[in-house]
Amino acid sequence: MLTESQLSPMLDELRALPKETEWVEFKVNNEKPEEIGKYISALANAAALHEKPNGFMVWGIEDGTHAPVGTSFTPSTAKVGNEALENWLARLLEPRIDFRFHAFTYQDVPVVLLEIQPATFHPVRFKQEAFIRVGSYKKPLREHPEKERQLWLLSSRVPFEKGVAMANVSSDIVLGALDYPAVFELLGRPLPDNRDGILSRLEQERFITKRPGGLYDVTNLGAILFAKDLSQFDRLGRKALRVIFYKGNSRVETIREQTGVKGYAVGYEGAVAYINDRLPANEVIGQALRREERMYPDIAIRELVANVLIHQDFNIFGAGPMVEIFSDRMEFSNPGKPLIDTLRFIDHTPRSRNEDLAAFMRCINICEERGSGIDKVITAVELHQLPPPDFREVGDNTVVVLFAHRKFSAMDADDRIRACYQHACLCHESNTQLTNQSLRVRFGIEDRNKAMVTRVIKAALDRGVIKPFDKDQSKKFAKYVPFWT
Repeated sequence: MLTESQLSPMLDELRALPKETEWVEFKVNNEKPEEIGKYISALANAAALHEKPNGFMVWGIEDGTHAPVGTSFTPSTAKVGNEALENWLARLLEPRIDFRFHAFTYQDVPVVLLEIQPATFHPVRFKQEAFIRVGSYKKPLREHPEKERQLWLLSSRVPFEKGVAMANVSSDIVLGALDYPAVFELLGRPLPDNRDGILSRLEQERFITKRPGGLYDVTNLGAILFAKDLSQFDRLGRKALRVIFYKGNSRVETIREQTGVKGYAVGYEGAVAYINDRLPANEVIGQALRREERMYPDIAIRELVANVLIHQDFNIFGAGPMVEIFSDRMEFSNPGKPLIDTLRFIDHTPRSRNEDLAAFMRCINICEERGSGIDKVITAVELHQLPPPDFREVGDNTVVVLFAHRKFSAMDADDRIRACYQHACLCHESNTQLTNQSLRVRFGIEDRNKAMVTRVIKAALDRGVIKPFDKDQSKKFAKYVPFWT
């Protein structure tokens, strides 16, 4: 919560603005809940149009003169029926944006400052109606289609990382909320011996932005990467990674569940270690010694955990990245439909909704710069002779399923065709082609059973996921490539 010493300079700046400012509204004692809700919608949308970090509504300041006259409005005790005003407003706003009432004394009179998050990805509505400020007037947005088009266009260009996770806070709060020593450690730079040097670097990396009055905003990028505790950031608490272990192969009984606390950059290694340390292992008997190998390759887990963090859609509220472990499989899911066809995950140039997040994770070697992460997953799966991963679009989510070991005889037709296609992709990426022999090696099938692999190749051809490398090739020496070559 901002202190009076921080709020007063903010109000000084607002009072110094011109009389007609579309993202600021001054009132004295207008306490009508319906009007407040409409103003929140209008000011959030106007702030977005004017590219302001916040919209504001102020009680206790005369509209025309901007003179402080005081107010009798007390939001903390205001109710609509039996419901607190803040809860009532939050329930009727869509999407749910962050707004905060600050009641304090300014020049010896009581005032209330309402701080409003700007619209981000689509216009903010109150009771299913969007509003906008036109000059000093509040109007339904539908009556101004040119502003509505402009707002939708602007919203589509605003990346998540540039949003504000924590606004107008002191440097003490910034350094208390972010694990700043980890920033310098992961970047391989020495930690400055003074506060100004630390803050300057955080600002340079776009983790914070400086505001007037010696205050700062913590950006979504800074918070999601380096938060000490993501729950301190209202809009990001549900974006922490959840890891759930189930008994058996269904979600009926949960063994344990862990929700991450730290930002992705500082929490990634701990999350991977937490998963690996609790996975079952298979006993392998060598020539002289027994040893244990994890059920799933480490590189596959690392790459898929990184993927669900980086490629999620942060505009989908109430959902976050998740890893679920069953007795027969692991499921990695993140909110957001895949941006490319799931069949092309293995070869396609990577695309991300969150370019700044992805760039920093590449910078600290958490994800691949060349988009070879999925190639590594499938290569590791083949080396361990596991069933092929399944890349799925499920509703508004992207899901990757990693399966525990199953013999070829236990794989169904879809598994075998998917394995054939993925093997063809890997061969193509290494400038070779799929053959009956190479696929036998992938499945661990003896040469005398090559007819089994021939049937898999024919099924993949019929499905249209592979094609002959040469139309005139002989059956004995046939080679195959992915359908998209």
